[in-house]
Amino acid sequence: MRIDGLQYANWSEKIFKQLREGGVDAIHVTIAYHENFRETVLNFEQWNKWFEQHNDLIMPGLYASDIDAAKASNRTAVYFGFQNPSPIEDDIGLVEILHRLGARFMQLTYNNQSLLACGCYESEDSGITRMGKQVIKEMNRVGMVIDMSHSADRSTIEAAELSTRPIAITHANPHAWAPALRNKRDAVIQAVTENGGMLGFSLYPHHLKDKTECSLLSFCQMIADTAEKYGVEHLGIGSDLCQDQPDSVVEWMRVGRWTKDIDYGEGSASNAGFPPMPDWFKDNRDFHNIEKGLAEVGFTATEVSAVIGENWYRFFKDNFGPAE
Repeated sequence: MRIDGLQYANWSEKIFKQLREGGVDAIHVTIAYHENFRETVLNFEQWNKWFEQHNDLIMPGLYASDIDAAKASNRTAVYFGFQNPSPIEDDIGLVEILHRLGARFMQLTYNNQSLLACGCYESEDSGITRMGKQVIKEMNRVGMVIDMSHSADRSTIEAAELSTRPIAITHANPHAWAPALRNKRDAVIQAVTENGGMLGFSLYPHHLKDKTECSLLSFCQMIADTAEKYGVEHLGIGSDLCQDQPDSVVEWMRVGRWTKDIDYGEGSASNAGFPPMPDWFKDNRDFHNIEKGLAEVGFTATEVSAVIGENWYRFFKDNFGPAE
């Protein structure tokens, strides 16, 4: 079973076919960065069209059991998430409505301060806001996963402690291995995993040691070291694959409508645009390389299966339904 905890590709029949060629059984896809509620609904509509047009390749995912159905029919189950809380605007009631439409993940921030929490690019982290505490409760109630991939340290730790259900960092790496602002320090990973949460390892080159030149061995050894610290059962892949996206989409991700300037992310114009992926992970057909690399650094077959998909499957099963 192969599950990717986060992608934002420029979706096409070519990529849907590559998902099948790569044996990817499920993916969490971003369908909102800065969109408001109505704009997000239009993105749901677009995916409904793709499900209809390519129903031999992809199908909607709502619960973990949909992965079983996808595998049985040789398709990929697609789960929706937001990288920003903008789709709920300032209305907590939209959390349940969006969950009913199919949303299963929502980040509380995307780099900046939001109505809910603080992003990783702000100079001061004030933690979870009053509204954020209420939204966490509501997300817990309906079964929408709290994602803190772009959030600051204090906010992430507080979210893990406030949430009555496990939270996720769907796409990031340990800061000690690659010190990007978006990568997570030990205390953050500890807080998320000790509360049952998941860390999905990112393949986005700006988050890798040596960036595009990162070796498969280095990446897999980093996963092994993380497993030794926090337990293999909390780890998965969240590739952050942005395949076939134009550079203008990077600008949309980073600036949305909040600034007239270009935000270069880590603070350098050299980070503009999409960097080339490592040669061992170009697209969805390359997951087998990660499996081989994990085996080479000492993972058992059972542990490889856990990281490549079974941990995400268990997490989906436990967290996409209403609280008991």
